[in-house]
Formats: sequence, C-alpha cells, structure tokens
Amino acid sequence: MNDQHQLGPKVERSFELIGKRWTGLIIYVLLSGPKRFSEIHKIIPDLSKRMLTERMKELEDHGIVIRQIVKERPVRAEYLLTEKGMELGKILGPLSQWGESWMSD
Repeated sequence: MNDQHQLGPKVERSFELIGKRWTGLIIYVLLSGPKRFSEIHKIIPDLSKRMLTERMKELEDHGIVIRQIVKERPVRAEYLLTEKGMELGKILGPLSQWGESWMSD
C-alpha cells in the first residue's frame, strides 16, 4: 500500500466519531443555530434522550459542541457548534444533498 492510502490515527478517529449513529444528524441540526436539548430531540424524534445525552457529551468532549447557559427566565441550556463543529458541518451539506438525490425513502 502506498503512503497516500495509509490511514493515520487522526483519520481513523474522525471517521469513528462521525460514523457513530446520530452524530452526523445532531451536527446537521445544529448548523442552523443553537438549540435546546428538547428542540434537538423534537427534530430527531427517533433518537432517545439517553442516546442524545451520550452523543452530546461526546461532541462536547471533542470540542465540537458547546453547552451554553442562557440567563433568561427561565434559565436554560443551549447547544451550539464550535468553530471546529462548523468546519465539520461543512461536509454534511453535500452529504445531505447526496442523500436527497441517491437514497430511497
């Protein structure tokens, strides 16, 4: 195998992260702006709250999502993409277009 086809650990980890179920959809949903946990769950109703909590924690740990406290009444938390998350989100637009064109219902 030549050098340009060898996979490094960073490439492997990035594909592992984005390949986890629901991760891409969560990032795609957050591309339109900050969302509360309940809003994300409403947009992706098949995603359980337990799994959403797990995925959000992973995305926070990887620096892709920030949990921000909004100090209005009532106080609430919103999730938004970091710069790193927005960069990752750039590849999801073309992926969604591909899905609309090539995936069956």
